Amino acid sequence: MKPKSNAEQTIWTISALNFEVKTMLSDGIGTLWIEGEISNFVCPASGHWYFTLKDKRAQCRAAMFKGKNNQVGFLPKNGQQVIVKAHVTLYEARGEYQLIVEHVEDAGVGELMRQYEKLKSDLDREGLFSDTLKQTLPTHPKKIGIITSPTGAAIRDAISVISRRAPHIPVLVFPTTVQGDQASDQILKALQLVKSNGECDVLLIVRGGGSLEDMWCFNDERIAREIAHFPIPIVTGIGHEIDFTIADFAADFRAPTPSVAAESVTPDCFELMQNVDFQVSQLVHQMTSRLTQYDDFLTQRQKRLANQHPTRQFDQLAMRLKFNYEKLIEQNQNRLSTGLHRLQLCQSSIRQSTPLQVIDKNQDHLNQLSITKIAAVKQSLLLAKHQLAIQARSLDTLSPLKTLSRGFAKVSKQKKLISSIKQLATGDTIDIALSDGTKQATIIETR
Repeated sequence: MKPKSNAEQTIWTISALNFEVKTMLSDGIGTLWIEGEISNFVCPASGHWYFTLKDKRAQCRAAMFKGKNNQVGFLPKNGQQVIVKAHVTLYEARGEYQLIVEHVEDAGVGELMRQYEKLKSDLDREGLFSDTLKQTLPTHPKKIGIITSPTGAAIRDAISVISRRAPHIPVLVFPTTVQGDQASDQILKALQLVKSNGECDVLLIVRGGGSLEDMWCFNDERIAREIAHFPIPIVTGIGHEIDFTIADFAADFRAPTPSVAAESVTPDCFELMQNVDFQVSQLVHQMTSRLTQYDDFLTQRQKRLANQHPTRQFDQLAMRLKFNYEKLIEQNQNRLSTGLHRLQLCQSSIRQSTPLQVIDKNQDHLNQLSITKIAAVKQSLLLAKHQLAIQARSLDTLSPLKTLSRGFAKVSKQKKLISSIKQLATGDTIDIALSDGTKQATIIETR
């Protein structure tokens, strides 16, 4: 509702006034970072947070809605000092100004986190976390060093894992405090001691979980630089899986827990034994195979030696001589048999080829030819006589005289036969031949 105005005065409604003040607060002040103590904290079923933010001299109401407070990693408590990011506004219904909070963090933790992020960013830009500085972890370390508290759970977990996985690897513990103001200096001294000792080929830096303040000693810049340039690989297992310190980024390998850190630098003895068993099995197999090859080779050499022995060669030559002798005898016998057979054939041919036998044979052949020729001549004469009779009858049948005797005549003009009246003209002289003579006639025209 807008204020009413006339020439004398302007009258405001409460709603209009509160709206105007709300607009002035929102536009004039906007979003601020504010530090204060929480009191009267309420979290109803709606999920929104309502509380009062105060200091020693003043207070104001604040609200943080469900969509925003879901992103806060803790539940605020009365009396807790916090830093909030809030928008200043006015709750018009009651005419009270309040803070609409968008972000909340613990005042102490927030400052530490800002220091942590700044140091992390500076060292990262410097290249202290570069992969080029990371060292490869040894597969089979000869001695493992551990920097940690001698009374904490981290040392027990790490030694338990090492004893279970690789009981043959000795462990050298460098005790130090891992929390408090003196922890950073003690950890640096322990690193120097490990370096001067020179017996370890890998180093673990471990501790159990805790708050950011508890683990703050591992965010010391001096420790980070010492770890980054340490002569042997360093594995960190600090806090829980979600906890990251500057030392973790500088280390060669960061494990989520102390147990995993110990596991990452120790080979599993059972796997080693299985591997040894496998290697022994492979070696036995290879040796057996090699011996089998040598045995086969020796057997072949023995066979070759036996085949090349003089007695063996003499026996082979004797067998060849006997074979050739028997083959020669067989060949001579075959030649004699072939010669005898050819001689018998020649004798038979000579007996069959004497002059008298040839004359008798030729005479018989001549007699046979004479009989055959006479029979053939007689047959030819009979056949010719028969064909002559047939031809005579055919000739008689086809003779012109035979035709004329039946009353036919042959008409010719100038010795050319006339077969059509078209060949004749009036006055032509024609010859008419009959069976008993020839007469001439002249063609006359008839009407």
